[in-house]
Amino acid sequence: MKLDSNIQNLIFDMGNVIIDIDISLTLNALKSDLSENEFLLADEFMKSDLHAAFESGAIDEHEFRNGIRMAFNKEWDDEWIDNVWNTLLLTIPRERITLLKKLRKDYKLYLLSNTNSIHFKVVEEIFKKDHPEDTFLGLFDEVFLSHEIGLRKPENKIYEKVLQEIGAEPHQCIFFDDLQENLNAAKEVGLHTYLINHPNALVEYFSDVQ
Repeated sequence: MKLDSNIQNLIFDMGNVIIDIDISLTLNALKSDLSENEFLLADEFMKSDLHAAFESGAIDEHEFRNGIRMAFNKEWDDEWIDNVWNTLLLTIPRERITLLKKLRKDYKLYLLSNTNSIHFKVVEEIFKKDHPEDTFLGLFDEVFLSHEIGLRKPENKIYEKVLQEIGAEPHQCIFFDDLQENLNAAKEVGLHTYLINHPNALVEYFSDVQ
C-alpha cells in the first residue's frame, strides 16, 4: 500500500515489531524455581505494580530485583533474576533492519517502547551481535523509552509527549504496535495506527517501498 502523502513520521513499538519477544519464556523460566501453587504469581507478574513501576522509571534496577525477591519470597541473586528477565528477548530479523534503513531515506523514524533498563541493554547487545556494522539507536531519529520518560503506553500523555518532542501533528504520524489497546489510545490522540499481528506484518505493510 502507498502511504498517505501527509505521513512524515513513522513510530515503532519495539517488542514484536522490531525485536521478537516471547513473554512465556520468561514466565516458564521463573516457574522453574517455583512450586506449582506459586505459578499464579508468575502468570500475574507482568500486570503487577512492581513491573509497572520499573517500566515507568519509578524504581531502579536494584529496587526491582529486591521487589522480585520479596514478591516471590526467594533469595535469587541478581544474575539469576536478570537472566530470567531477559529470556523473553529473542532476535532482530535482518529484513526489519533493512526495511528501517530504507524507510529512513524518506521518513523520520522513532521508537516508542514500554521497556526497562535491564531489557534495553540486552536489546542493544543482541542488535550488535547480529548487526555489528550498525548501532540500534542509530536506526532512529529519536528514541522514547518508558523508563526514561516516566510514562507508559497506553497512557494518552505518552503519545502527546512524543508529538510535542518531535514537533509533529498527529495526522502526520503512523504508529505500529502489537497491542490493540496501545493503538486505541494512540487513535484517541489522533495518530494513524497499524496492528502488527504476525512476524512478517511490518515488512508486508511496506512491501511496495522495498
